[in-house]
Amino acid sequence: MGRKEQLALGTAWFEKQGWKPFPFQVKTWKAYLQGKNGMVNAATGSGKTYALLMPIMLEFVARHRHKDEYPADNGLQAIWISPIKALTVEIQAAAQRLVKDLNLGWRVAVRTGDTPAGERTKQKKSPPEILITTPESLHLLLGSPNYKEVFSGLKVLVADEWHELIGSKRGVQVELALSHLRHLIPGLRTWGISATIGNMEEAAAVLFGAEYDAGNWELIRADIRKKIDVQTIIPKDIKKFPWAGNLGTVLVEQVLEIINASRTTLLFTNTRRQCERWYQTIIDHDPELIGLTAMHHSAIDQKQRLWVEQAIHDEKLKVVVCTSGLDLGVDFRPVDTVIQIGSPKGVARFLQRAGRSGHQPNATSRIHLVPTHAFELIEAAALRQAIIDEKLESRIPYRRSFDVLVQYLVTLSVSGGFDADVIYEEVRQTFAFADITPAEWEWCLDFICTGGSSLRAYDEYQRVGLYKGKYYIVNQAVAARHRMGIGTIVSDSMMQLKYRNGAKIGNIEERFISSLKKGDVFVFGGKKLEVVMIRNMEVRVKKSKKKNFITPSWSGGRMPLSNQLSSGIRAQLTLVQEGKFLTRELEAVKTLTDIQADRSHVPTEQELLVEYFQDREGYHLVFYPFDGRFIHEGLSSLIAWRISQQQPISFSIAVNDYGFELLTDQPLDPSALLDPAIFSTESLWEDIRHSANATEMAKRKFRDIASISGLVFQGFPGSRKSDRHLQASAQMIYQVFKDHDPDNLLLQQANEEVLRFQLEETRLQAALRRIQGQELIIREPKRPTPFAFPLIVSRLRARVSSETLKDRIQKMKLKLIRP
Repeated sequence: MGRKEQLALGTAWFEKQGWKPFPFQVKTWKAYLQGKNGMVNAATGSGKTYALLMPIMLEFVARHRHKDEYPADNGLQAIWISPIKALTVEIQAAAQRLVKDLNLGWRVAVRTGDTPAGERTKQKKSPPEILITTPESLHLLLGSPNYKEVFSGLKVLVADEWHELIGSKRGVQVELALSHLRHLIPGLRTWGISATIGNMEEAAAVLFGAEYDAGNWELIRADIRKKIDVQTIIPKDIKKFPWAGNLGTVLVEQVLEIINASRTTLLFTNTRRQCERWYQTIIDHDPELIGLTAMHHSAIDQKQRLWVEQAIHDEKLKVVVCTSGLDLGVDFRPVDTVIQIGSPKGVARFLQRAGRSGHQPNATSRIHLVPTHAFELIEAAALRQAIIDEKLESRIPYRRSFDVLVQYLVTLSVSGGFDADVIYEEVRQTFAFADITPAEWEWCLDFICTGGSSLRAYDEYQRVGLYKGKYYIVNQAVAARHRMGIGTIVSDSMMQLKYRNGAKIGNIEERFISSLKKGDVFVFGGKKLEVVMIRNMEVRVKKSKKKNFITPSWSGGRMPLSNQLSSGIRAQLTLVQEGKFLTRELEAVKTLTDIQADRSHVPTEQELLVEYFQDREGYHLVFYPFDGRFIHEGLSSLIAWRISQQQPISFSIAVNDYGFELLTDQPLDPSALLDPAIFSTESLWEDIRHSANATEMAKRKFRDIASISGLVFQGFPGSRKSDRHLQASAQMIYQVFKDHDPDNLLLQQANEEVLRFQLEETRLQAALRRIQGQELIIREPKRPTPFAFPLIVSRLRARVSSETLKDRIQKMKLKLIRP
């Protein structure tokens, strides 16, 4: 069967479905069948999955074209990496549909952490032709004694949603696995599937490693412009709309109008707490939606989540309140409307969520943005303009993640040992470790064998030994413990949530449960639950009819403002200052910006606004760079420290996405203090290290690094160690390294990750350089301004009860509005 016949067969299958292949799909088929590697860049809902499933199967068809029937049990032909479990089910269904229509007889299986042990054993004994899995499960396979036999016939590895994987250590896991598989299987092809991001070329370089420069790969972009209809929900009375710290539920009536006018709606929230609250608010305000409304987030039991996903497909639900678990790739064709609660903080994330509606080629994606406070209307205007200008965020790849590398080396030692020289050459072919030195490699080997220079006296860190030129795990107990810790997703300790009869409900963070006592009521999965008993890592509850309840809070929910949205907000404020209220969003906040301009100033892109005022709390120095929470964390501590070098002074600090506040009990002279040196990029890292936050940030990062590298064991299933225990263990090791092993690579990694990912050093330097070129506008208002209001509220929130806070906020707002 020639190339033309293969392509004709693929086209015929599309036509049988009533479709026509897009040019990018045909181009992908051709490149794959020519033996190339590649990256497919296409919008959500454009047919990316079939762009690669088709040539994988067409190649097999051509290879066996002379046989009466296609052979069965062909061994593993393709590995399909998916970052989320929800997506694996959909890919499996798409692949099985194609297998059936082509009469291949292939088996398509899913292997994730939820796959039963018996099924995983069957897969190893008799591998399916297509295995859809996660980075963690792929590494578990590499830790199996017979993994070389399992992978021997592999033709291709596909990394789906690569734009999501590249910005995490899971991407490093994929890089390392590929480096080994390429060595084992000469000619193995690598393909990525990615939505559009700002650094597509770099994303390809990460995936292909050393093969990137070889040129045997192709970046295939789909020339399909997805139609997106963005609507911002404008509050009917902006004067009564919150200025800060709200979940957006005051707009529930307008949201219900959209839901009831739609076929099926996905309502995205940024946090699980928002998710729980919005679910409860919807059914409280429209009881007719009870039974037609469901919730989907990662803490809910897997069976319930799968039921919700199937119910969307079957059109049994009117609305699903969800978090990021339904962001990616999943094809929910009945969904015609998406609602985003609060700013998504990033353009790419917003487009990804918008793509859940109209998830078919040429269909329009409709998304409604619901602001949670007035300032998010300015973000909405910036977001709309960024979409028009196609300004998308880049994903920063992880480099030199030695915690992932040492975990990987222990995995190889479990599966039959490894030759250090061979693996070193493989690892150097990756993007993440292209510059690893021989000394660093020797350090990694010493670490897995002894724990390094400061821990070699402790037997528990001696996990691997050298025998006849190869490195092996020391015993099966250590191997079993290591397998349980494979992965790079580190979260707070989760406690099992069960009814009194033992029926499982889901998982909830230990940090939240530790604040509750017997008889307390909280809401979870849309149900009011009363605490009956807390024992070990298990919480027993019963249903409750009490009116008062607590909504759980989860860590990791606050997303920082992206660089694209930051610059977009500054551009929108420039329009405001120029009196150009060109959009509904800007027109809606005119009352707010008029008060700001009257009391202080609305800055343009060429200005940095600083406000200084006094009240009964002290002296407030407030900066408005509009660079996002993470950047402001670094800037605030940096500037506070530099000011303290000029005069003895201490500050309390509050930050948000728009600015930061330095509060002190001493009067200040802003004009004298804020000289250009305050914003200098010279000695930046040294000055940040001297600030109080840098060490604490590094300690928090080190806890995750310690877990991934195996320094801290998180516990056995059902008896996971508490967060307090893990944090104490990690901090103790951190201090040992800092005092006795300052050149430890894991310690250095913690500092580098703080700079690169938390303080975003590159963005921080860019912000300082921009500020140096801006005109400094210092205003001394008689009272707090609308811009300062959210910062003051965020500081009060940490000290005041919710009832008292609500009263305080209302009084503050009235004072601001009054002339």
